[in-house]
Amino acid sequence: MIAIPAVDLRDGACVQLVGGSYDHERLRIDNPREVARTWADLGFHRLHLVDLDAATGRGSNQQLVTELLRDRQADVQVGGGVRETDAIDRLLWQGAHRVVVGTRAIEDEAWLTAAVSLFPGRLIIAADVRDRRVVTNGWESTGPRDVLDVIAELNTLALAGVLVTAVHCEGQLGGTDLTLMADVAEASDHPVYASGGITTIDDLRALEDRGITGAIIGMALYTGVLDARTIAEEFTGELKT
Repeated sequence: MIAIPAVDLRDGACVQLVGGSYDHERLRIDNPREVARTWADLGFHRLHLVDLDAATGRGSNQQLVTELLRDRQADVQVGGGVRETDAIDRLLWQGAHRVVVGTRAIEDEAWLTAAVSLFPGRLIIAADVRDRRVVTNGWESTGPRDVLDVIAELNTLALAGVLVTAVHCEGQLGGTDLTLMADVAEASDHPVYASGGITTIDDLRALEDRGITGAIIGMALYTGVLDARTIAEEFTGELKT
């Protein structure tokens, strides 16, 4: 399994939110490019970059995203408000390793099918989950579908993976939803990336044991609850022999 630091952008800064709520911002760092450089220097091979403003229609950090991709500190998977094929094409051209698509991919099956045909193997579909229901529009809209039904529908597509965020655990340093992640890993034919509440090295090892391909880590790394260098060394994505 590979450990992937989250770099969440809001108003030009790197932030961490609690419980997926924009009213509960716990941490803010004014230089996201330095944050990305720090994670790369510590040994992380991939970063998870999200434009929170674009995801919720509050604005855009497009120029900052471009700069971070230009820096090429590590492989970067990018998401947040990506709802057009032109945006996917631009991000890949700028150097994104993968593009993460959420709301429109979940709500518009025809568009997703067309996008996958244009970019096979390059898209990660984000299914943000609260109480087993998929939420969209920056965690503000709760849909009627169970996440496992969504995963089953995605199995027919040529994706790079699926990313499931346990929004109810996000930023709270209380552990992730292992039952949810195990169920998703079992149901998915694609690599599964887990996010939300990952707090301890035991959380990471438990996710790995359940077949998770990658873990997106935020608050625990930024607050020092997890030792970044130790995590980078153990969870590299390379198969253990």
